Amino acid sequence: MIGSKAIALSLLVAASVAPAAAARDVEANALTAKERSEGWMLLFNGRDLSGWQSFSGGAPAPTWRVRDGTLELTKDDGQMSGTDLVTAASFGAFELTLDWKVAPGGNSGVLYLARNVPQTRQVYETGLEMQILDDTGHPDGKIASHRAGSLYDITVPPPGASRPAGTWNHARLLVERGRIRQWLNGTLTADVSYGDGAWRKRVAESKFAQMPLFGTYPSGVIALQDHGEPVAFRNIKLRKIGASAQAAKQ
Repeated sequence: MIGSKAIALSLLVAASVAPAAAARDVEANALTAKERSEGWMLLFNGRDLSGWQSFSGGAPAPTWRVRDGTLELTKDDGQMSGTDLVTAASFGAFELTLDWKVAPGGNSGVLYLARNVPQTRQVYETGLEMQILDDTGHPDGKIASHRAGSLYDITVPPPGASRPAGTWNHARLLVERGRIRQWLNGTLTADVSYGDGAWRKRVAESKFAQMPLFGTYPSGVIALQDHGEPVAFRNIKLRKIGASAQAAKQ
């Protein structure tokens, strides 16, 4: 647990970054000409929370803010209160990239294919999660399938995929029909089939076994998790794949 919100947030903002990550700051939250030609879109414009809302509906919680081109969660109580930030739009098949930075001892996640339906109250009851974690400073780092980069409680990422707390990590998701892959800092951390018998077996052996709607939708919102611990995001970019626009309407 982080003792001081002020200290944790200053560590998030002021910690030094690797040269390659620092170079990206110059053009943070912007698309290159090549990306635009390939159909990429910005989900975060670096200025405000346009295109985002609370998972429960309505405006984002005030604990989410934009500062210096980063999207930050300022909470530091360690409580999951359901104020996850989600896209207003839904997506089916897509490629997603983003940078994240977590405070020492912090925990968060990027969730996808999630839906707010009457039978559920939390985003993780439907959505899959790419874990965000300070592996060395959070107790979950002792659980292999809960480490940074994992498809949470489903897959085990290779050792050393994440960078230390307070520094930027680069995540990539490739969600295709029947297959899901995740990368962290260029390392493949998950590669699983989706929607078939093998997928259902994985779910049955996980903590989601008692959540009947988990991992069952072909499309849904993308969520940034409020785990009650400071985390920051930037360069959130998405490219739809194939007939994903139609899938999002299902």
